[in-house]
Amino acid sequence: MDTNKTIKNYIESLSSNSPTPGGGNVAAFCGALSSALGTMVCNLTIGKKKYVNVESDMINLAANLKTFTDDFLTLAKEDNEAFDKVMTAFKLPKETDIDKLERDKQIQDATVGAAIVPANVIKKCYELVPFLIEISDRGNTNSISDVGVALLLADTASKGAYLNVVINCSSLANQTIAYEIIKQNELFVNEISNQVELKYRAILSSIKKN
Repeated sequence: MDTNKTIKNYIESLSSNSPTPGGGNVAAFCGALSSALGTMVCNLTIGKKKYVNVESDMINLAANLKTFTDDFLTLAKEDNEAFDKVMTAFKLPKETDIDKLERDKQIQDATVGAAIVPANVIKKCYELVPFLIEISDRGNTNSISDVGVALLLADTASKGAYLNVVINCSSLANQTIAYEIIKQNELFVNEISNQVELKYRAILSSIKKN
C-alpha cells in the first residue's frame, strides 16, 4: 500500500485494471492491519488499573507491533516493485540469442524476487502471531474480539502471501529451488493457521460464555 494515499484512493487503485496493487500487496496490508489492531488492544490495556501488573509488558508489545506494522507496509510497497521488475524483464529485447539469454536470466531473477517478498510477509506473520496470542491472554478482555480479528487477519495475510509464493515459483525454470521455497513457506503457513485456529476457538468460547 502507498501510505501517501487515502484508503479511498487505495481502494480505487485496487479496483482498477492495473495489476498493482494486487493480491500480494493486499496480503501484506492485511498483516499491517493485524499488527495495528493488536497495538490498539495494547493501548486499551495500558493505563487501566485492572491491568497494572501487565502494563510494562503491553507497552513493550505495542512498540514491537508498531515495528511489525511498518515492516508490513514496506513489504506491500516492495510487492508492487517486485511485480514491476518482472514486467520490465519481459519487455527486454529478444532479437539475438544473447538478448534471449539475458532476458530469460532477468525474468528468472525478477521472479525469484517476486516470490521472496510474499515469503517475507509469511515470515513476519509467523513472528507476529505469538505476540497477538500473548495480547489475547493478558490484554484487556473487553477487546478480546479485536485480538481475534487481528489473528484472523494474520492468517489471511500468510495464506494470501503463500498463493503469491506458489504462483511465482511455478514460473521458475529451476523447480528444485521452487520446491524448496514452496515447502518451507508451507510449513510456516500451516503452523500459523493451526495456532490461529486454536486461539480463535478459545476466544469465541470465552465470548459465548460471557
